[in-house]
Amino acid sequence: MKTRAAILRDVGERWSVEEIELDPPGPGEVLVKTAYAGLCHSDEHLVTGDMLPPQELIDQLPGGSIFPMIGGHEGAGVIVEVGENVTRVAPGDHVSCSFVPACGICPPCAAGKQNLCDLGARTFGGGMITDGTYRAHAADGTDLNTFAKLGTFAEHMVLAEASVIKVEPDLPLDAVCLVSCGVATGYGSAVNRAEVRAGDTVVVVGCGGIGSNAVQGAAAAGAANVIAVDPVQFKQEMAMQLGATHACSSMEEAKALVNEVTWGRMAGATIMTPGVLTGDLIQPAMDLTAKGGTVVATAVAPMRQEDVKLDLARMTLSQKELRGTIFGSASPNSQIPELLMLYRQGRLKLDELITRRYSLDDINQGYDDMNAGLNIRGVIEFD
Repeated sequence: MKTRAAILRDVGERWSVEEIELDPPGPGEVLVKTAYAGLCHSDEHLVTGDMLPPQELIDQLPGGSIFPMIGGHEGAGVIVEVGENVTRVAPGDHVSCSFVPACGICPPCAAGKQNLCDLGARTFGGGMITDGTYRAHAADGTDLNTFAKLGTFAEHMVLAEASVIKVEPDLPLDAVCLVSCGVATGYGSAVNRAEVRAGDTVVVVGCGGIGSNAVQGAAAAGAANVIAVDPVQFKQEMAMQLGATHACSSMEEAKALVNEVTWGRMAGATIMTPGVLTGDLIQPAMDLTAKGGTVVATAVAPMRQEDVKLDLARMTLSQKELRGTIFGSASPNSQIPELLMLYRQGRLKLDELITRRYSLDDINQGYDDMNAGLNIRGVIEFD
């Protein structure tokens, strides 16, 4: 079938909306009509090259490149068709996409850590995780990679069954779209990885689509102080609406504030969700954090980032922790329905996160707006 998608052909280029050819779903695969796609910063990292894998890995990919690639890894839609041996979903089902597939049988999945599914290691290049062949092709016949094995910047997608999660049909699909990445990652960073407890002080550095949900997670966990750090006044104001108790524009400003509200003890957890996480930000995060506290590295760092500024002696003697996280350290098949239940009950704000809506043709404007600090989350609305 013919459909349209936003394609990135190389680092530094703009998204190109083109007609593509999409093959039918094979065994273990589904055809999805996309309803909404979130304009997450991770896709912008493809444009800037921050998410470009090391060259030795790129050389192992078919064609020796991750490009051309259909972008998008946050989305929701409706199942149109299923291939053989599909059992979890059927035509007409509403689904959330999961940027980490969950096979259910690899060692991490079997241990209840679906966010670390072995299939997720094959995110960037190559064909389907089902058989290695391609379903999406450019007009000239070139095979198209799909970001996170999804490619939600397309009117239709052929996905592995392991990459979709059935949701209740009465839930609005724009809200369902958001929990497939930004909300789950941010909320889980606070609740699951930072293990925020009632009475804690929590600092969230960067209050965009992920950080704003770390704020929600920390507040939901009962944190006494939730300090939002972002240079953009609009994002500070939104963070206050989402549960922050204080807001400031820099980590240096936050340090004085945290010192004041904790009587010098500092924060139990600092969650790092800036646009780009660089090594020089780790020690300032540690300086915000109390003895025995935790720094959670959530934001995407450049793939080649190896140098980190860290006072290792102070980290050791103060028994602090530095933790990474993906998908909020939760299993997509449980986390997504749970978050949507909280939304249904009015205990999680999702509608308020959508700042602007765009057509697929306006995707570059959407990212321009994101880079200008105008959006908490922009979404592509396909219908």
